[in-house]
Amino acid sequence: MAGKKHRIWKAVVFILLAAVLALLLDSNIRIVCTEYEMEFKDLPQSFDGFRIVQLSDLHEKTFGKDNDRLLSKVAEAEPDLIAVTGDMVDRTGEDEYITGLISRLAEIAPVYYVSGNHEWASGSARPAFTSVTEAGGTVLRNKYITLERNGEEIFLAGIDDPCGPYDMKQPSELSDEMDEAGGDMFSILLAHRNNPDTYRGLTFNVVLCGHAHGGIIRLPVVGALLGTDRKLFPKYTSGVYDLDGSSMIVSRGLGNGTVIPRFLNNPEIPVIILRSAKE
Repeated sequence: MAGKKHRIWKAVVFILLAAVLALLLDSNIRIVCTEYEMEFKDLPQSFDGFRIVQLSDLHEKTFGKDNDRLLSKVAEAEPDLIAVTGDMVDRTGEDEYITGLISRLAEIAPVYYVSGNHEWASGSARPAFTSVTEAGGTVLRNKYITLERNGEEIFLAGIDDPCGPYDMKQPSELSDEMDEAGGDMFSILLAHRNNPDTYRGLTFNVVLCGHAHGGIIRLPVVGALLGTDRKLFPKYTSGVYDLDGSSMIVSRGLGNGTVIPRFLNNPEIPVIILRSAKE
């Protein structure tokens, strides 16, 4: 009898370990797309249905040969714009990785890129800016541009990660410039850090950022378990957060950048669909 119970327990343990391993593999390999359909009163009608694909925190990870699986997911989302919100590289700053990926993304839709902390920490930020530009992307370094559709316009802005130059333009200064230039024009900000206090009260309608990796490990009910700073139960790790009238969308990212593997936290591609509110 004791031998039979022992065999049963061994089988149970084996099944549990196999299930955990399967979940672990799935959590680090299978890409999920999360759609956010967002309605705004001041979005011009010409931009109704405008689709943005956000890629964040790749950390030089590849999905399939030459990132074919990732590129296929991006193409399926039919973006009008691709926003890359930092940490494309890990510690090595591979120029070939950046050039190869950005050039193929640019064949799908216009690509706009802002730096993350790992670009600066690896010493590869400025070479990355060059690589992105040469591959057909646009680098937004504490500046804004105007996007036009059928005679109507919105602002698209981007800021460097705080690890950048100490004397660089701050988000509040960029916001003030945009207020002077466009008044109440609809605006989107691309950033890396998921710090709501940095953006609250500024002119931006939507802020797209990452950095949190979704909390690395996510548990049912509990949510995010571990921050990128190794603190437990971090906030602002995934989804949409209200910033007193504007919205911050935090991507769970795609890569890792840490020795701790993702768990119940699949690589994510947010797909943001802008809607003009009907009066």
